[in-house]
Amino acid sequence: MARVAEREGSGEPVYKDHNLHVIWFVTLMAALGSSSVAPAFPGIREEFGISVGQVGLLITVFTLPGVLLTPVAGVLSDWYGRRTVLVPSLLLFGVAGGACALARDFELLLALRVLQGVGAAALGAINVTLIGDLFSGRERTAALGYNSTVLSVGTASYPAIGGAVATFGWFYPFALPIVAIPIALLVFFSLRNPEPHNEQDLKEYAGSVWEPMKNKQVAGILVGNLVTFIALFGALITYLPAIMYENFGSTPLVIGIVVASSSLTTALTSTQLGPLTSRFSEKPLIRASFVLYAVSLCLVPLVPNVWLLFVPTIIFGVAQSINIPSAFSLLNEAAPPENRGAFMSLNSTVLRLGQTLGPVLMSAAAIPFGLGGAYFAVAALAAAMFLLALVLIR
Repeated sequence: MARVAEREGSGEPVYKDHNLHVIWFVTLMAALGSSSVAPAFPGIREEFGISVGQVGLLITVFTLPGVLLTPVAGVLSDWYGRRTVLVPSLLLFGVAGGACALARDFELLLALRVLQGVGAAALGAINVTLIGDLFSGRERTAALGYNSTVLSVGTASYPAIGGAVATFGWFYPFALPIVAIPIALLVFFSLRNPEPHNEQDLKEYAGSVWEPMKNKQVAGILVGNLVTFIALFGALITYLPAIMYENFGSTPLVIGIVVASSSLTTALTSTQLGPLTSRFSEKPLIRASFVLYAVSLCLVPLVPNVWLLFVPTIIFGVAQSINIPSAFSLLNEAAPPENRGAFMSLNSTVLRLGQTLGPVLMSAAAIPFGLGGAYFAVAALAAAMFLLALVLIR
């Protein structure tokens, strides 16, 4: 593409690219919808007189549209252009999210969260698709590493920001997505990306999207991404707070600090991915990450005090920093440019499936083996993925 050729001849460091800066704002919005509102859940339960299960619906109805609509958004971005899909998605995300702050009926709040989830469906897929459009080779991996840093900073900071504004009222965290509206304008007027020119008929298009999926390496990366998000959302995000409370009686503040340490580690180490890939290719880095995942998960049930949990969470964060950007880079490389939106959206659907399965599988493993045993089970899954990656990701 013309833009990639221009980048290759510019000599400008990746992190100074204006288009990448615009994409970072989109990435921050992609991470905003769930983590910022969770601290308000106790206040919401009190306001509406609802149960823990009912308040959890605010996450479920927000994420569910993405499972169904993310592939659709990818296809539309291939046919009509990235900005044509991204700008309305940001506007819907911001308007529906802001309207949630005005809702004083729980059913209305749920309905608005569904609409916000429809807007969010495209954000986490098109941002990495744009990086694939704009960069190539090691620059692409470096750009994805920086994007991972931005995502990790948002993931680590949003719970604290949401908790701070929730002290003034349960509805204030829902107002945060309003910032997506000026970001939509920034994308519309400022993003300069090579839009795809797709002249295939539907049969040709479907065939060209499916063809790379039959590649063993692509299949291995997708399975690896599924395992990664099972571990992330099952072992780290959902059940690490439970094991900290059960084993050490940790306070919410301590739990937040320990869990956030993983994202902060990812943020710091992802910035070094460019130099790292100049010495090692993405494939051995992905394989090594599953060894780190297995080690970190095995350590969690074994540590004797809460502060030593920083060791496994930091190891987990390092694994994330070398795994996710490397996997996304290889997938972008495998994707036909005119079909990259649909291809990366299918990957995003795999990630959402991992988010859904992670807590369920951890819960199922905890029934016969206990919570500590569940960590060993997921560690075994990561070790099995390392062996599979030796065969497939070569």
